[in-house]
Amino acid sequence: MDLEVSPALTIPSSELGWRFSRSSGPGGQHVNTSDSRVELSWSVADSAVLSDAQRLLLATRLEGRLVAGVITVTASERRSQLRNRELALAKLAGLVAKGLAPGPARRRATKPTAGSTRRRLAAKERRSATKRQRQRPTAE
Repeated sequence: MDLEVSPALTIPSSELGWRFSRSSGPGGQHVNTSDSRVELSWSVADSAVLSDAQRLLLATRLEGRLVAGVITVTASERRSQLRNRELALAKLAGLVAKGLAPGPARRRATKPTAGSTRRRLAAKERRSATKRQRQRPTAE
């Protein structure tokens, strides 16, 4: 089951590593006997589907999640292993898509318009005149 991150990027199932273990949480007695918790691992460093630029981008943006170049996602929210597998795949796809997404656009500095500068200076002048009127008259 290949993981489609985006139309341009699909991670083959051969690069994904699965581990299953007993889960905590809902399920009653059944949860004590079945391996419904899922751990999904994918080696970013050894992936053949990523370009060097993408690999570097993921390594820098997901450095807190990577351990020796491998990203691991766990899912144990659902009672069945199948649902947890689907959830783990969705989590990994979201992380990779977020890591490869372009950053925000750079802010372009703008100059104030002539009208806004004129209005600002006129308001300052009015405020200045108000404060001048409050002063004690000079002895002239």
